[in-house]
Amino acid sequence: MSYPPPQGGYPQQYGAPPPQGYQQPPPSRYPPQAYPPQGYPPPQGYSGPPPQSQGYGQGGHSVAPHGGYLQGATIGPGRPPPSLQQQQGGYQAQSQYNHGYPPPQQPPYGAPSHSPYPQPQGYPPSPQRPYGAPPHSPNPQQQGYPPQQQPYGAPPPQGQYPPQQHNTLPLNQQYGQPPPPQQGTYGAPPQALPYGAPPPQSYGTPQTVPTPPSPGYVPGQIVRVDMSRQADECRKAMKGLGTDEAALIRVLTKIPPLEVSAIKEAFRQRHGRDLEHDVQKEVSGHFELCLLSILRGPLQQDVWCLNKALKGAGTDEDLLNEILIGRSNADMQAIKQAYHYTYHRSLEHDVRDDLSAKTERLFSMILSATRREESAPVIPQSIEADVTEIHRCTEGRIGAEQLTVCSILSNRSDNQIRAIAHAYEHKYRRSLERVFIHEFSGHMEDALVQMVRCGTARAMRDAINIDNAMAGMGTNDDMLVTRIVKLHWNPAHLQQVKGAYKVRYRQELIGRVRGETSGDYERCLVAMLQ
Repeated sequence: MSYPPPQGGYPQQYGAPPPQGYQQPPPSRYPPQAYPPQGYPPPQGYSGPPPQSQGYGQGGHSVAPHGGYLQGATIGPGRPPPSLQQQQGGYQAQSQYNHGYPPPQQPPYGAPSHSPYPQPQGYPPSPQRPYGAPPHSPNPQQQGYPPQQQPYGAPPPQGQYPPQQHNTLPLNQQYGQPPPPQQGTYGAPPQALPYGAPPPQSYGTPQTVPTPPSPGYVPGQIVRVDMSRQADECRKAMKGLGTDEAALIRVLTKIPPLEVSAIKEAFRQRHGRDLEHDVQKEVSGHFELCLLSILRGPLQQDVWCLNKALKGAGTDEDLLNEILIGRSNADMQAIKQAYHYTYHRSLEHDVRDDLSAKTERLFSMILSATRREESAPVIPQSIEADVTEIHRCTEGRIGAEQLTVCSILSNRSDNQIRAIAHAYEHKYRRSLERVFIHEFSGHMEDALVQMVRCGTARAMRDAINIDNAMAGMGTNDDMLVTRIVKLHWNPAHLQQVKGAYKVRYRQELIGRVRGETSGDYERCLVAMLQ
C-alpha cells in the first residue's frame, strides 16, 4: 500500500494493537513523520512526509492524537478542508469518542464519504416539510420543524445515529436552567410517563412558549379608551318613545372585544344607567339576543352559553362542543375562573353532573387544560406513535378503545392533530374523521370529529357549523347567533371562514344568512359578517 492511499477513505485499522516493543509517544511531542527507533517502519514506497499545503497546519502536517496515521493529514487536491479544531491546533482528545460513537476515521451514517468531520457552522437544512403543512404555507409554524440543536455530547449533526444517553444533560432539562416539573397524569411516577403525555425536551430544543389568552379573555381587563361618543349614541338611540335600531347596530357591531367593558363603563358614568339593561328593555327577540351577546363580551358570553347548555333537565351538546372544544389552555383557564366567579360553582363539577360514562371522561380531559402549546415542535416519531396507537384502538380491534383516543386528542395541539390526521390518511388510506364517524357514535363521535376539524381546518369547521345551524326545515337561531357573534370578535379568522364557506357551498355566507333571517335580526347578523 502506498501512502497516502487514494481518495475514498483509509483502510479499517482503528483499534489494531501496535507491534511489540512500540511505545506510543504523546501526540504533542512527536510529529507524525518522526518515528521512534523501534516503531513502525514506513510503508513500502514511503519517501518522506507529504508535501506542505499552503495555509493549513504547521509544516503541512497534522498531529495524530491516537498514534498511527490520521485521516485528512494533509491538505491537497481532493482533501477536505480542515475543521475548526484543526485550524486551532489539533484535535480533541480520544476520550470524546469513548461513548459508543464510531471511530474517528469512519464517517457517520448518511454523511458524504469525503467529509468525515462535522461542519462547524449553522444547522443542516430540513429535508422535508412537517406532517400536515401545506406547501409554501405563510404560517412560519408550518414551514418545517424548528431546527433541533444537538444534545450536549451528541455525535456530529450530519449523522443519523439514534439518540445516545452518554455524557448528556437530562432529557427534560434545559442547559443552564433548573429542571422543569414532570408532566403527566396525576400520580404517575416521574420516570414512567403515561401514554399521551408530551415527550421530554432535550438540551437545545426550543422552549415551548404558552399561547397567550385571546382578546377579551383576561378577567377585569379594561382598555383605557374614550368611548363617550359611542355611549352617547347608544343613549340617544334608546331615549324617548322609539328606538333607533339602525344606530344600535352601527355602534355595537363594530366594537372590538377589548372595548366592550369600556363602552359599558362610559355609559354608566355619563348617564348613570346600565347599557345591557336598557338594551334588554328596548329590543326583543333574536335581535335582542344578538345585541346582548355582543355586550357580554367574549369571555362572559362563553360563560353564559355554558350555563345555558348545562342548566335544566337535558344538555345542549352542540353548544357545549362549540364553547369548549379547540380552546387554548389560557382561554380554558379563563373560562373556568369566570364561570366559578359568576355562578359560584365549579365548571368541572357541573359538566360531570350533566354528562356520563366516557363522554364525561373526555370533557374532564378537555377541561384540565393540559394541551400541548402551539409553539411545541411536531416530532415525527411521536406522530407515528400516535397514529399507530389510534389505529390499534379503532380499526385494529373489535370495539374502539375510546379513552386512549380521547387522551391523545385532548392533549395534542392543533398542529400536532393536523400532523396526526395527515399521517393516518397517508398510512392507512382513510381519513381520521371518517374513522371516528364509523367507530364512534352520539356525543362522543361529534366531539372527536370537532377536535379533528379544529386541528386540520378550523375555518372550514366553523363554516360547516354555521351552515348546520341553518340547514333543514328551520333555523337554529340561538346557535346561529352564538357562532356568528363568536366569529366577529376575530375579523381575520372571519374572512377565512367566509372563504371556506364559499369553497364548500358555492355561495356567499352573507347571502345565505340573508335568506334565513329577516328584519333587524338579519341586519345585525349581516353587519357582524361584513
